[in-house]
Amino acid sequence: MSAGRHEARYAAAARPAAAGFTLLEVMVALAIFGLVAAAGVAVMAHAADSQGHLRGRLERLGEFQRARALLRADLSQAAVRLVRRADGSNTRHAFVGRRPGEAGPLFAFVRRGHENPGGLPRASLEYVEYRIVDGRLERSARAAVDGAEPPPARVLLDGITAARVAYFGDGRWNDGWLGGATSLPDAVELELELDAIGRVRQRFLLPGVTP
Repeated sequence: MSAGRHEARYAAAARPAAAGFTLLEVMVALAIFGLVAAAGVAVMAHAADSQGHLRGRLERLGEFQRARALLRADLSQAAVRLVRRADGSNTRHAFVGRRPGEAGPLFAFVRRGHENPGGLPRASLEYVEYRIVDGRLERSARAAVDGAEPPPARVLLDGITAARVAYFGDGRWNDGWLGGATSLPDAVELELELDAIGRVRQRFLLPGVTP
């Protein structure tokens, strides 16, 4: 029995004590965990910022595409039609195109194909004006072609820092449209400098019909 007890005591002494972490090891582990957590938060914040920036850019591009589609629809259906003012006198030009440094609309004209889903007793022609006011591209359309006052303008695009318009006629591009009672430009070029997009140059074909 005595020999057995001595062997048991020897075996217990030979076993290593249970391993543990020192305070220094715990502090190092916490520091590493903190660095990893901070890096993860930074990555998630960057991803959220990138997603927000991308969403804003897509919304901006959507606004631009809608404005471009409306410009194309209007200009592609431009008509040779003089407009009567409120006093009954006729305008001199079928298409008004602003020259550099001039005040007034960017361009103004009568277009065909005015939608009439309610079947109202009115013509299918519509007089439209495009202006750039305080960095905004605005469109207004008269309820009647002749003698009517335009309603409040609709803002199509904002954040415009610079704009240039040119007109193609007689085989060349010009900064201003000379006008005429029976003529339209063959094409219009509109160059805009836009926030978050940059410089965009667009060209629109006109029908070029004559009466």
